[in-house]
Amino acid sequence: MDHITHMKMRKETQYKKAEEHLLPMIFRSCSNDCLYQKTRSQGASPTKLTLETMNTTVMKSSNGSERCPRDTQITQLVFPALYTVVFFTGILLNTLALWVFVHIPSSSTFIVYLKNTLVADLIMTLTLPFKILSDSHLGPWQLRAFVCRFSAVIFYETMYVGIILLGLVAFDRFLKIIRPFGKFCVQKPVFAKTVSTLIWFLLFFISLPNIILSNKEATPSSVKKCASLKGPLGLKWHQGVNYVCQFIFWTVFVLMLLFYVVIAKKVYNSYRKSKSKDSKKTKRLEGKVFIVVAVFFVCFAPFHFARVPYTHSQTNSKTDCKLQNQLFIAKETTLFLAATNICMDPLIYIFLCKKFTSRLFCMRGRKITASTQENHTSQTDNITLN
Repeated sequence: MDHITHMKMRKETQYKKAEEHLLPMIFRSCSNDCLYQKTRSQGASPTKLTLETMNTTVMKSSNGSERCPRDTQITQLVFPALYTVVFFTGILLNTLALWVFVHIPSSSTFIVYLKNTLVADLIMTLTLPFKILSDSHLGPWQLRAFVCRFSAVIFYETMYVGIILLGLVAFDRFLKIIRPFGKFCVQKPVFAKTVSTLIWFLLFFISLPNIILSNKEATPSSVKKCASLKGPLGLKWHQGVNYVCQFIFWTVFVLMLLFYVVIAKKVYNSYRKSKSKDSKKTKRLEGKVFIVVAVFFVCFAPFHFARVPYTHSQTNSKTDCKLQNQLFIAKETTLFLAATNICMDPLIYIFLCKKFTSRLFCMRGRKITASTQENHTSQTDNITLN
């Protein structure tokens, strides 16, 4: 009997300890009405909840606060490491390109478009450290709120500026090959500067409401998904902007296909007419224009196949949790490919812009000449001293 009494007292002590530990959690996560209805339906007072009832309530409240938790192992470890490589490579290449382009006058539409592309790439590059620190959880949760409200918006804005500018570069190369000696109004630097300015303003005014309408209070749980910081109007605007950006991409996509079909036909015909060495050189030079379309498709096409279903899953609460996570991984993977554009664009400068390569090698030659002269001077000084 003493043994049985001792066992009963031990169980009662365990239940009291469980109640003291779990009741505060329940009252923080579940409203009083919800708790009252739960206990009333079971015919018990709030202070006499069984351990099983409390566990069920805690699980339900936990699932309610975060219905679809994400597996962040890949996004927290793999992608930040990859983005770090892209960041350092991009900052090195684009800083070098900036140094070269500063010494090149904007004397053609092609140079104007490339300079604007460089500015977009530099701004995009500077947003990457915030994403790296946020995704790897190396910064405070407030940094994630900053990424959602500001740096991610700027990242996407510069991406679509770059997409439109690549389309204009392709159009410029199209005119150069089809009408090499023609001078249309669209081939004047003033036109290129005007169009580039309009592009920047257009994307800025489209993106600005995404910053303003991310106006919900940020908490450690809400910043896990950027869509949680937007109200109903913010979600609708975000979805609308997504469709506008899709329209921009697919319009550039179709036009670029048309341009390069004509360019490919032109290159093939010029190769067939003559098979001399000069013709082969011309073919190689004209073939280099395909670097633009290669960069465009590798960097941007996969992301736009994944973005529409992902955005729909974010703005629609009925999307299956497993599908949400799959679309999230697909979006992050293709977004990384889009970010590599900051390392790919310098290839366009090198292969297509003669002024860029000549200036680059000219500056390199000056450095080599200067260092050679210094060495020669030091050797002469040593001989004189001896």
